Amino acid sequence: MTFEKEWAELRSAAAERRAMQVNSAPAEGGGGGAPDLVVNRDDLGAVGNDAYELRTRLSKDGDHARPATFDAAIALTNGNFTSGSAVLKVHDRWQTQLKTLLDSCAHISNHLDYTKAQHAKDDVKIGGDLVPVSKLSEYLK
Repeated sequence: MTFEKEWAELRSAAAERRAMQVNSAPAEGGGGGAPDLVVNRDDLGAVGNDAYELRTRLSKDGDHARPATFDAAIALTNGNFTSGSAVLKVHDRWQTQLKTLLDSCAHISNHLDYTKAQHAKDDVKIGGDLVPVSKLSEYLK
């Protein structure tokens, strides 16, 4: 297919899409679309707080067996048991996975704290006296 032919087909398809656009609001009671995404700062704060609490508990409880597992691996290895190296691998894998999970919880908590603060800054920047979009939507109904 030549470039000119392909370009002509693309222009034709774009013109058809443009002709099908609706340039007015639906009749009363119409629309049927889902409402805009609305996130409250309280929701963000609650999820962020849960992630922080999970990280706090997990850092303590997830590390509970680490010293005993490490000591067992060393004792088995020193006793010439081949399972000592396997237990050490389990120990190391657990530590890696635990660190990944702790980092993920911290990332979620920090991101939601940042998002909450950013939304507050955006509200101030936009103008706190402006009517929110959800209220405007009610007026248009």
